[in-house]
Amino acid sequence: MAATTFPGATAVSEVSIYDWPASDGAAGGTPHLHTASAEAYVVQQGRGRLETLDSRGFTSTALEPGAVLWFTPGTIHRAVNDSGDLRVLVVMQNAGLPENGDAVMTFPPAHLADAAAYGRAAALEPGDADGGDPGAEAAARRRRDLALEGYFALKAAVLESGPGALAGFHAAAARLVSSRTRDWQALLAEGAERQAAATRQQLQSLEIAESFYLQEARTTMGKRKTSRIYGMCGRIQAWGLSENS
Repeated sequence: MAATTFPGATAVSEVSIYDWPASDGAAGGTPHLHTASAEAYVVQQGRGRLETLDSRGFTSTALEPGAVLWFTPGTIHRAVNDSGDLRVLVVMQNAGLPENGDAVMTFPPAHLADAAAYGRAAALEPGDADGGDPGAEAAARRRRDLALEGYFALKAAVLESGPGALAGFHAAAARLVSSRTRDWQALLAEGAERQAAATRQQLQSLEIAESFYLQEARTTMGKRKTSRIYGMCGRIQAWGLSENS
């Protein structure tokens, strides 16, 4: 019997948005976009804002308990923690892709020139985000602040001349991830495409009133990973969400 994965080949994590103040006085995370995956926020506690740069220009959306919002690939987003305790449940499309380099942070252009330059800017020291590792936190703060430098320039350009100002960053992001797409194709085939094929087969069975596959129904419990890690938006708690996790 094939291993089950979380519905729709999605990934779920809990993120405590960083409460580190930035140069503009707002606390929050590292601005970035996803090149091939949509993302959703379900706000659990606290209050804040999601700043976005996309086809509509610059937008700021309130985050409060119970709010649900999502955004498509290419949306540059920055989570801002106004209350100090903002925590969101994040649902990611295409589980496996975000974990394998789908995101690109808004570093200044010099750090987007090639994969080596980007890798140096994006690197983090290993460390437990719950344990308060000072070296790991310092690296995460440095990376956040560097991405904010590029983000503030992009935001100013969009406010001045419109969404077309994002074209250069979008092109750089595409170049940076282009070498990963072969691996992503395999992840897609084993994830979302496999689950869509299974649903198609189930519908064909139901069309002729066959119910044999229902006898294979079962429950799987996700395994919480032991510690939080430093992510882009905040401290991340993830789950293993397949029978093979």
